[in-house]
Amino acid sequence: MTLKSGNALADEHASVIKGKVILVTGVTLGGLGGGFVLAVARAQPSLLILAGRSTAKLEQTAKAVTEQFPDVKTRVLELDLISLAAVRKAAETVNGWKDVPQIDVLVNNAGVMAIPWAVSPEGYESQLAINHLGHFLFTNLIMDKLLKSPAPRIVIVSSNGHRLSPIRFDDPNFKDGKIYNKWTAYGQSKTANQLMAISLAEKLGKKNNLSVYSVQPGLVISNLGSHLKLFGDDTSDLDEMKGIDAFMGCHLAWIDYATFFEAQTPEQAAAKLVHAAFGPALTPNGAYLEEYRVASPWTDVILPWATSSVEAERCWKLTEKLIGQEFSY
Repeated sequence: MTLKSGNALADEHASVIKGKVILVTGVTLGGLGGGFVLAVARAQPSLLILAGRSTAKLEQTAKAVTEQFPDVKTRVLELDLISLAAVRKAAETVNGWKDVPQIDVLVNNAGVMAIPWAVSPEGYESQLAINHLGHFLFTNLIMDKLLKSPAPRIVIVSSNGHRLSPIRFDDPNFKDGKIYNKWTAYGQSKTANQLMAISLAEKLGKKNNLSVYSVQPGLVISNLGSHLKLFGDDTSDLDEMKGIDAFMGCHLAWIDYATFFEAQTPEQAAAKLVHAAFGPALTPNGAYLEEYRVASPWTDVILPWATSSVEAERCWKLTEKLIGQEFSY
């Protein structure tokens, strides 16, 4: 694999990026979202809306953009994805911005990976709450502004970690933690990301010229997994994940991660988000992208439970039930 850079892709798609209003969740410097923001800023978007839980970190990223690209406008948005109430408040704020009548591109990047058992204020397993439920609610609550764009696009960061679990339709909350496994929960949330992309594309794509893609960013050197024991002398967390892969019969159980996957800097991995957000439209709409193309079930790690329209609709209905709100399109 030849590693590209977010900067190079932003230069390549500069004419598409210029003048766009772009909202990105999870934009901490040194992470994938921060790399994406700094890459696209060089192409003069009209406005970068930086959304995340920590106002201080949002301000740091906004300052970095302003210092490097003083003509690019930024706006920060406090968005705590684990709380549905906080998500509603953030969406209300966005919808109240009279000077931002439309949003052209939404990148749902924020997320957590394989964290200990915890629940959201509403009582839901935290990985599902942050990675999926919060983004689902936020996206749909600001949908009117997205659909005012002539060619809106939504990019949802997923992972080949979706292989670790389908949606647990009868027990998404792991018996309230009694049978919790951090990797299975991560897999469930990443499967939900891909199914959300499928549903949005099917429900809104054709009649609104909306493109939606989920993306596998690859192995990124960031703080996302800094709490995990993955490499070095202690690989216990990696071994736990490989145990699930072995049970599933997935070849990733028996590979050497240190040599099989090429580690990327956030700026390199951001190239995949830039391509998904601003590259040519891909078929089918709602697809899961890997290495700048639609992933193939014949050659890539992509499971049928994350590509099924039936599973997508089931996940949509379950999510509506969990958040207590329906979105009929």
